[in-house]
Amino acid sequence: MPDPSIHAHPRPKVSLPEKQEANPLAPETVDGAYAELAVTSNFTFLTGASHPEEYMVKATELGLEAIAITDTNSLAGVVRAFSARKEMQREAKERGIEVRLPRLIVGARLVFDDSDVNWIALPTDRAAYQRLTRLLTIGKRRTGKGECLLHKNDLVEWGQGMVLIALPPRMGLNLKAALPELYHIARHFPGMTFLGAAPNYDGRDQRRFNLLAALARRAAIPMVAIGDVLMHLSRRRQLADVLTCLRLGLRIDEIGTNALINSERRLKGYEDMARLFRHHPGAIRRTLDIAGRCTFDLSELSYEYPDEITNGEDPQTRLERLTRIGLERRFPQGVPEDTIAKVDKELTLIKKMRFAAYFLTVHDIVEYARSQDILCQGRGSAANSVICYALGITEVGPDTISMVFERFISEARGEPPDIDVDFEHERREEVIQHIYEKYGRHRAGLCATVIHFRSRAAIREVGKVMGLSQDVLAALTGRMWGSSSRGRKWTSYGNRSQPDDKRLLLTSISSARSSVSPPPLPACGRLHHHQGPA
Repeated sequence: MPDPSIHAHPRPKVSLPEKQEANPLAPETVDGAYAELAVTSNFTFLTGASHPEEYMVKATELGLEAIAITDTNSLAGVVRAFSARKEMQREAKERGIEVRLPRLIVGARLVFDDSDVNWIALPTDRAAYQRLTRLLTIGKRRTGKGECLLHKNDLVEWGQGMVLIALPPRMGLNLKAALPELYHIARHFPGMTFLGAAPNYDGRDQRRFNLLAALARRAAIPMVAIGDVLMHLSRRRQLADVLTCLRLGLRIDEIGTNALINSERRLKGYEDMARLFRHHPGAIRRTLDIAGRCTFDLSELSYEYPDEITNGEDPQTRLERLTRIGLERRFPQGVPEDTIAKVDKELTLIKKMRFAAYFLTVHDIVEYARSQDILCQGRGSAANSVICYALGITEVGPDTISMVFERFISEARGEPPDIDVDFEHERREEVIQHIYEKYGRHRAGLCATVIHFRSRAAIREVGKVMGLSQDVLAALTGRMWGSSSRGRKWTSYGNRSQPDDKRLLLTSISSARSSVSPPPLPACGRLHHHQGPA
């Protein structure tokens, strides 16, 4: 049988970098330091050419003070970067070494329908992060799936507590057009508004920086250096151009001026950026000032359950009462002693971990569904809980399987339990509307989803960009099983059809460039699109 793992979604390997560039990996700081405040990952679909994990590893290698993952109207990519940083911390601890990891700054690139100026929004604390997520959710609810519609006034309403960096158009800079908007935002957020200066790498950057510095002086806001990064390594340029073609619906030979003019929009360290901004050193120093202000960390977030207080009865007391009622219903002839012991153990741990409200929320949703004759069934690790059985969430009795409650809740893990409940799909919407009605739309929401190309779709789309014929694409995709994200080695295709066709070779190269796990993951095979509320 095929290996089930081939259908798993591969993740880039996260490991501490072995080599050291100009800035050392040691904990001591260096005389020159830089924080990159504008990084686009592949969670900005068909734009970013590198994974958030790759950026975090490269930023560590470069010795950056901090790095901000700022995907377009989305916070999707920053979670992967956060996980990568935790993994590197764990590895460093296991190896007994000290490594100065860059701080991760949470942020987003806000694009408005009524402005040519983009804004990098970096929340400084948790309250500002909440406002940013609310702003993105509002924008996504206004329009269709996968889109976000924001207006300039939305930033005025929700931008409190954020560092805001204006990004004028990279080409055709119009000082007169940008100045009123800068005035407007700076007036509402004094001391928190900056003008971002990003190089174009076209030989005219010093003139551009001088123009931006003049604009910053007229708007009475500081200028700050940013890289406006699209890739972590220069060799991802080819992939970036393929993504551009996919986004614009072009073939690679039609890309023209839409192509990157060089490979410079990669993540850079202090030395490279200081050289670019040698006439504006204050723009480099301000990156550190901004990084110091942005103290919010994703580790501050945790589950916050509804109180579920009914008629003055606290959640733990109500849970214990409902459990007793449920056991009497499940065991009309008397509850076995070993089951009572398991229930006491579970209730003690639930009380210690303060998870009672969560159980009650799930119980109430299941009770509503059953009151409406909507079929539902709990599954997964919740089957290891006698309390879930007593509450009617699951139907697996304690005498049916050997219960391992620690698989469900573990004090060592410190994580909330995972209770999955399936509802019949024809009437699932009724349950969703009940949740909205009871808890309010501002407190309940569907999980965001991330889509990505799998192997067949990736090969097909990249092949179209390269101009391959339909029969060649059919031959390539036909050799792949199912819809997995892993395929056979490209060499197994090249010798069978048109071995001298450069387009076939370019398809394989462009596809493999996005691979960071064992080959041969095709192009865009793990590129993502954030959909739904932020």
